[in-house]
Amino acid sequence: MRDKMKTILVTGGTGFIGANLCRKLLQDSKNKVICLDNNYTGSLDNVKDLLENANFEFIEHDVINPLNLDQKIDEIYNLACPASPKAYQGDRAIFTTKTCVFGALNMLELARKNNAKILQTSTSEVYGEPLEHPQKENYRGNVNPIGVRSCYDEGKRCAESLFFDYNRIYGVKVKVVRIFNTYGPYMHPDDGRVVSNFICQALKGVDLTVFGDGSQTRSFCYVDDLVCALILTMKSDDEFLGPINLGNPEEYTIGELSQIIKNKVNKNLKVLYKPLPADDPTQRRPDVELAKNKLKWQPQTKLDEGLDKTIEYFKNKLEEIY
Repeated sequence: MRDKMKTILVTGGTGFIGANLCRKLLQDSKNKVICLDNNYTGSLDNVKDLLENANFEFIEHDVINPLNLDQKIDEIYNLACPASPKAYQGDRAIFTTKTCVFGALNMLELARKNNAKILQTSTSEVYGEPLEHPQKENYRGNVNPIGVRSCYDEGKRCAESLFFDYNRIYGVKVKVVRIFNTYGPYMHPDDGRVVSNFICQALKGVDLTVFGDGSQTRSFCYVDDLVCALILTMKSDDEFLGPINLGNPEEYTIGELSQIIKNKVNKNLKVLYKPLPADDPTQRRPDVELAKNKLKWQPQTKLDEGLDKTIEYFKNKLEEIY
């Protein structure tokens, strides 16, 4: 007897992580994937090769608005939200908060209606400017609630609260993951995040821009590793809700990253230093012991290997654009 098809909704599905997740899910022939996005920071180009797949469907929709579907949904991955400070700050701040909060509410209601399992992609930004290092899941964070980044930071914190309340009050099967810095193919060349910035500047022969003195740290997880962790979290037992850190615990300064990419692409470039933006965290590294123990997962891709793949992707992407 053939196994039953599973219908999976991926919001933010044309974005960087979403496009990679849709591809991975479609590797299982028993999965039907509905990719939903308003294409604000995502792009239909990221999934254009999937459109001919009979198990793939694209719906243009903004999660700020309720969603009615005429088919049963089994699982929801809620990725919808701009994740780059360049995209979520300024005049898009209120839109970002609405996406985090109304989007979470609408997807939770859809999950409740369908008795579906739902995973929320939260963020390491809920830890703010951390006073604990590395960051464990029980650390409650140090977030500026009225700063220029708070639309995203506090929006994600509120979404986490909604997910746990829907589980407590309505019994909705929820999962909450906190994603740390991730990079890889299908990032937008102009999304403003540090890996894509450095690579695209280097490929264009432009001097690399470091904000701050370069001593601030980040931990970079290759997207294939992250996507595997998302799927493992969704498959974990219903009693495990999270939150759970997903990221690579190898820590690098931004100055180190700039030199690594410069040496890979164009050693003759200079590094220019500019003031650090407001509320930009000075250190970030996940404690992933819970993921190791609960999911039997840890990142497999070293930074050197992942950067080589990402540089090749951007080289081809920039050739298409220019």
